[in-house]
Amino acid sequence: MRIDQQSRQGRMDEQPRTRWVDQAAFSRRRPDLRLGTRSPRVDQSGEAAVDRIAAQHTVQTSTAEYSLLLNAPQHLGRRVVGDALRDAVAELRAIDLTYGPTRPDSLVSRLRRGEISPESYPPLADLVDRCAAMRAATDGWFDAWAVPGGFDPGGLLNGWAVERAAARLRAAGITDYAVLSGADLTVRGHAAHGGPWRVAVHHPTDGRRAPLVLEMTAGAVGTSGVTGRRGHVVDPHTGEPAEQLVAATVVGPDLAVADAYATALYAAGPTGLSWFRNGSGYQALFAHRRR
Repeated sequence: MRIDQQSRQGRMDEQPRTRWVDQAAFSRRRPDLRLGTRSPRVDQSGEAAVDRIAAQHTVQTSTAEYSLLLNAPQHLGRRVVGDALRDAVAELRAIDLTYGPTRPDSLVSRLRRGEISPESYPPLADLVDRCAAMRAATDGWFDAWAVPGGFDPGGLLNGWAVERAAARLRAAGITDYAVLSGADLTVRGHAAHGGPWRVAVHHPTDGRRAPLVLEMTAGAVGTSGVTGRRGHVVDPHTGEPAEQLVAATVVGPDLAVADAYATALYAAGPTGLSWFRNGSGYQALFAHRRR
């Protein structure tokens, strides 16, 4: 499956809309979301409009913490909004249990042991196809098969989980939401204050730098290296830890793809910037070298 097909599938009515905001103008308004800080947080930047229902929930799985923010029309009712939120949370928990590479009974672990094929379960086939597509798109710098033990989709699994949870929200009629996990997020529509989601993307290791400010009504931000921790991404060509960059951040339509691009860019270093010059719909925001 091609990357552009992945981004459009099930999202034909949606184009990523991201606007870079002048920092001086933005300083008068608080962001809704902050990414790249040591303690990522959601800012409460105002009350919901009278005809809207605002909801927020945080869920912890074995591998990640997720924050879900919903801004739904009043006519849906609180029961529908609550059910949609529970459905999205259930999807995140199910993916953690069913696909986690560290779980011995997960589908990924069973695939690694040759007990099943990707075609045995359609979501597993989609996950494998996405990994194969990203391996091709990044000249092999994202390679879910070049890890000890065999297939490991960890570089895009978190983003894939978030996008599947977001799809559950859309299926329930909720078109204004943000799903945040660490330095990754996907958003659609508007925040509770009625305007675009205001996102402050901070430098992951230099707190003195002013954040890059975005206003988003559709799209995703994926980051690798946000903690500054070394050795967590391996060069798939050598098997050695990637050391060129301290962080890589990518923005685009789909979080699974943006996450995979960020992981590959972190591994490849500045060489990977060439991937974003071919009209793929994705763009590198940060690619900071180590000093």
